[in-house]
Amino acid sequence: MLSVVCIGETMAMLTPTDNVPLSEATELFYGVGGAESNVAMGLAAMGVDAHWVGRVGQDGFGTRILNDLAAHSVGTMGVEADPDRPTGLYVKIPASAASDDGESSVLYYRQGSAASAMGPELLASPNVAALLDAAGLIHLSGITAALSPSCRAMLAAILAGPRNGRLISFDINWRGALWAHEDRGVLRTLANQADVVLVGTDEALPAFGTNDEAELRALLPDPAVLVLKNADTSAIALMRDGERVEVPSLSVDVLEPVGAGDAFAAGYLSGMLFGLDQRSSLRRGHLSAACTLTVPGDRGPLPATNILDRILGCSEADWAATTVGPGRIESPALAASVP
Repeated sequence: MLSVVCIGETMAMLTPTDNVPLSEATELFYGVGGAESNVAMGLAAMGVDAHWVGRVGQDGFGTRILNDLAAHSVGTMGVEADPDRPTGLYVKIPASAASDDGESSVLYYRQGSAASAMGPELLASPNVAALLDAAGLIHLSGITAALSPSCRAMLAAILAGPRNGRLISFDINWRGALWAHEDRGVLRTLANQADVVLVGTDEALPAFGTNDEAELRALLPDPAVLVLKNADTSAIALMRDGERVEVPSLSVDVLEPVGAGDAFAAGYLSGMLFGLDQRSSLRRGHLSAACTLTVPGDRGPLPATNILDRILGCSEADWAATTVGPGRIESPALAASVP
């Protein structure tokens, strides 16, 4: 079975219920969240042997994270539990309670966390080393690079090490607050050493000073493919040899935008792992993101395989006419009965 190792930070998440301001909340919903573990869960749901590697505290939050991942068929044998440092925590304030501009806000409590103490020595752990040796893909993100110098050193070691036939993907996942006092050139250096880089055009501007695709490709010349996500417009794969593939986004009745970027990454990377071409992989990413946009959580399930295959293989006209909403996918490609 295909094996992927996702390395990074996962935190406990609290958010007020009933969309009330945090100061007025009497109840908080309790969950977990992390870019790399979200991708791991998405990949596991698509039939990939997915593992998450990171560090949590020896506390209830850490136990909840491990239980959540195990419930989603994600391997955790490479996770370390720190007896001295806590699991990171973030509080998400719903959009309607956060401001008048429709944007949610987040409070982070991650300084001194177990995850921030990740370093190159984690890679030498027997369990982690075994997972990395067996992996066909290692997935990283820019969030980890901003957590601490030791985290950056760990990513640098992974990216500089021998590939031995495996690929490394790097999702920029720009977080402005984390990079406020850091050298952003580090992010470019790390990303340029990956084989696959994913970045949203909205985050490319603060991260790299431009969201022009030609300029971004020039800034990141070494990856085999640079995937640019234009939110609800399109996704573009820019190959190192100059090939360009663009796939329009699907029409979606959005319920909650959280998790869509990680869902796109899981969909796109799974397509690549299954040997699909760039167009089909981008379509798989779009469909995975669309299914997540229509549910309240961080992950929306893909449709059944027979429906998925029809949509991924449909004509450009049928793709453009496909719409996704809560619990439904409507497409001319599905007009005929699905066996």
